Amino acid sequence: MEFQAADIAAIVGGTLTGPDVRVTGATFDSRLIQPGQLFVPVRGERDGHDFIDAAVHGGAAATLSARGSVEGLTTIEVADVEAAFAALGRAARRRLPDRVAGITGSVGKTSSKDLAAGVLARRFVTTANEKSFNNELGVPLTLVNASGDTEVTIVEMGARGDGHIADLCAIAQPTVAVVTAIELAHSEFMGGLDDIARAKGELVEALPASGFALLNADNPRVADMAKRTSARAITFGMAGGDVRATNIVIEDDLRIRFDLQSEWGNVPIRLGVRGVHQVGNALAAAALSLLWDVPMSDVVDGLEQASLSPWRMELHLSRTGARVLNDAYNAGPASMEAALRSVAQLPTARHHAVLGPMAELGAESAAAHAHVASVAQELGIRLIAFRTDEYGGAAVHAVSTIDEAVAALGQLGDDDSVLVKGSRVAGLERLASALLAE
Repeated sequence: MEFQAADIAAIVGGTLTGPDVRVTGATFDSRLIQPGQLFVPVRGERDGHDFIDAAVHGGAAATLSARGSVEGLTTIEVADVEAAFAALGRAARRRLPDRVAGITGSVGKTSSKDLAAGVLARRFVTTANEKSFNNELGVPLTLVNASGDTEVTIVEMGARGDGHIADLCAIAQPTVAVVTAIELAHSEFMGGLDDIARAKGELVEALPASGFALLNADNPRVADMAKRTSARAITFGMAGGDVRATNIVIEDDLRIRFDLQSEWGNVPIRLGVRGVHQVGNALAAAALSLLWDVPMSDVVDGLEQASLSPWRMELHLSRTGARVLNDAYNAGPASMEAALRSVAQLPTARHHAVLGPMAELGAESAAAHAHVASVAQELGIRLIAFRTDEYGGAAVHAVSTIDEAVAALGQLGDDDSVLVKGSRVAGLERLASALLAE
């Protein structure tokens, strides 16, 4: 999206220093700057202001700054960079058509976003978050980087407590809400399931009366959110709903076939992504697309050809013939159990799982890890714990490095399948790469 620097200064209440240049899009990462972009120096583990020079060399047209003007670069001076960028995000949203969907949930929101974007892009110019950039920086980034001809926008929204989703809705102003599931995730910060439901439900509360709430009928706390909005509720699910899946079949490569049934028609689908837990995410994407008048034929083609963000249920064959299921992007109790049940479906004699810690579970952590270990035992999956002792048990092999994990797995062949999964802090995608490079 294009802005004049003077207009940005007016929008964010800042002071313009230097030429009134034209700016196209924005980034926080000086390594990824594209010529003509606005650099946004946010304060994280390191202060982005320290990288303004690098952004200049990369071709930045202008920068926000809370440290005063930058010599030789158009600068919009502000008191608070993050607050200023949120204001710019709100301004970008006002330029977009009102087909804006917010997606949240404890699990499945990124996959639902990816699937919906894959379908909608067959019919509309579509903007959606990159990867899982779904917080107070990622949401305005998505809106500011939307193309000028965007027709539909999908905004994934994360939360770490009460009020976070409401703040994101104030920026994105969604007209449709999609809520995937309420499960234990980030409970160290968000509390129990009822607390998580209260926080995630801020999305449906933000809808206009003319909007739509697309809710998972299989998850009682999500289905109950219909009471929190005057918008029309449309449900989706495997057990029932307005958009539902029947006759579900899991194939040997973990792809799923099912019949999609809805008021818009009934069709068979073979998902392009893996795992039965992706059916609900596909139904959410289908419901949104059908609501926005995408023909059923495009919904089918989109879901059959869609792909996910990296490290989500990626199934590869190693050089030795072993199947490696890389689901290393993140982990919580629900997604961990779903991944274990998926790897157990692979047609191999032996099943292994290298599991990293599930982070940010607080007081629920010990019980959650013990449950996952019991699921692995129930399914006959050999569990190797990576950098955690919370899975416990004498039968659990513990390792602390990638090399140790490779050694613990031993010689793998075509009778072996390996799940690689853990919270982001584990970085277990490195193990998947190592197994595939052997």
